[in-house]
Parts: sequence; structure tokens; C-alpha cells
Amino acid sequence: MKYRKFGRIGWDVAAIGFGAWAVGGAWGTVDDEQSIAAMKRALDLGVNFFDTADVYGDGRSERLLQRLRRETNTPFHVATKAGRRLSAQLASGYNRENLTAFVERSLRNIGVESLELVQLHCPPTEAYYRPEIFAVMDELVKAGKIQHYGVSVERVEEALKAIEFPNVESVQIIFNIFRQRPAERFLSEAARRGVATIVRVPLASGMLTGKLTAASTFAPDDHRTFNRHGEAFDVGETFSGVPYAVGLEAVDELRALVPSGATLAQLALRWILMFDGVSTIIPGAKNPAQVADNCAASALPELTEAQMRTVRDIYDRRIREHVHARW
Repeated sequence: MKYRKFGRIGWDVAAIGFGAWAVGGAWGTVDDEQSIAAMKRALDLGVNFFDTADVYGDGRSERLLQRLRRETNTPFHVATKAGRRLSAQLASGYNRENLTAFVERSLRNIGVESLELVQLHCPPTEAYYRPEIFAVMDELVKAGKIQHYGVSVERVEEALKAIEFPNVESVQIIFNIFRQRPAERFLSEAARRGVATIVRVPLASGMLTGKLTAASTFAPDDHRTFNRHGEAFDVGETFSGVPYAVGLEAVDELRALVPSGATLAQLALRWILMFDGVSTIIPGAKNPAQVADNCAASALPELTEAQMRTVRDIYDRRIREHVHARW
């Protein structure tokens, strides 16, 4: 496992972390014993950064991380998120009362006295224009409830606005072969300011594993069924906002770039690591085998200039028109 500095905070974090959305819910059936086994395998392979949220399984993934800490002696960092428990996503809901309650609940779920990193969980764009919201986060730091805070965003513009607030330590953003705009507009500015960048949805909801086909089906409680058109939350969270058939066509072209002995998923993760502004990637995993496959990407050699050009060409021809201007 390779490690990178986590912005101004200075943690040495695994280049490949662990995204706990899949073990919480909204990805079909999950089994807690398998989830714990996957997390323990991650620790064995050098993963020391776990990302979760209070809404993943209504706190299920947070509680799994508390159990992981009880059952292992290996130290690791936990980043959680707050805000999506609101019944309506309004900037006014991100107030002192609600944010304090969310933080208190996460403290209990994770079983700690202070949360290492709390991220505002994809709040509405208006929230980034309300300094009072970030002042509440500063108060929670002063109170010792949280140690650091950041944001999880949908759009590059939200990310750029968020890092104008001096105490925003991290930004979580979708960045992958199908969502390349952050490399043009955001990564270098975040690095200049010492802000850590956490990359989520690196495999475009499984599309970039190369395992999906036109005949693939998903469980009713899998967001790849119920959020295909943004019915439940931002459509960009599902297949990165790329139409399913279009994604499959692009994947067919990408297969030719996969090195011998590697997988398309590993190529996709290694592509992200080609960008120095990335602090860590948080692919999801439900079992130890998926964890091992993800972590192996850290050891792949750098992609060649020709591979990078080809990826960009595929993006420009097939994907750009569907996503570039939107996120």
C-alpha cells in the first residue's frame, strides 16, 4: 500500500481507503459478518482510512466501525458525514441544533469522545454561501466534539466555494474516468490551499469494474435500481450520471488498456492516483475479495502517456456531453 499526506492535517493515509456506503445499505443485501471481514482484510492490507456517514444504513456502517475498533488493535482514521438525515435538504436545516444532534449521534454510533473528521454531506448549493453554517462547525471543533471538518460535494463549483472557508480541511468529490472535470478545475487549487481531496464513486457504481452488462439487474433496495434518474438523490451518484448504455460502450473501449494480470477496476483506480492532488480514494467493498482487488491498484505501475491520452479520448467522444457541464 502506498500512502499520501492528507492535506494540512498531515495524516499519512492509504492511497486506497475504504468507502462504507456499501456495507451500510442502498447496495442490495449486506451481511455484517462479511462486512467486518472485509474491513479487517482492509486493515491487513494497509488501509487506514474509512469513510462513512450517519445515514448509511441509518448508522449501521458507523456502528460496524465501532465494532471493528473493538475487535482489532490496528489504528485507523474514520471520516463520517452529517446532514442527510434532514427530512428536506434545505440550507436552513444545517443549523446549530441539527448539526449538534447529528454529531452527538455519530459519537455514540462510532463509540468515541471526539470525531476525527466530519463532512457536511452534500448540502444544497446555497449552504456554501452561508458562513453561519461553517461557524457552527468551528464551534463544534472548539467544543471538542469534532477535530476537523470538511465537505462532501456534488459539483466542482461547490468544492471551490467551500475551500474559501479557511477551516475546511477536506473535500470529498466524485472523480473518475467518467467524471474528469475536477482535474481541470479543482485538484490543483485544493492542493495549493492544503485541502485534502477524498475521491468517491471511483468505479462509477461498478460500471468501471467491467462486470456489468446490458442484462445486469440490481436489487430493489440498490440505488442502481431506484436512483437511475435521480429519484432519491443526485443522479450523479449513480453510474456517475452517465447513461447506462453509454457507459457500457465506453467500458468496452477501456478494456484494451488493462495491463496483463490486472483488472479494469484496478486500471480505473490507478488512473485516479495519477493525479497528485488526490489524497485518498474510497471504493466500496462488501467482502474481502473485493477489498483485495481494490487495494492491489496501489501497486500497479504508472499509466503511460499513451494510456492517459486514450482515456481522455474515450471521455471526450463518449462521456463528456453527458456530464462535463453538469458537475
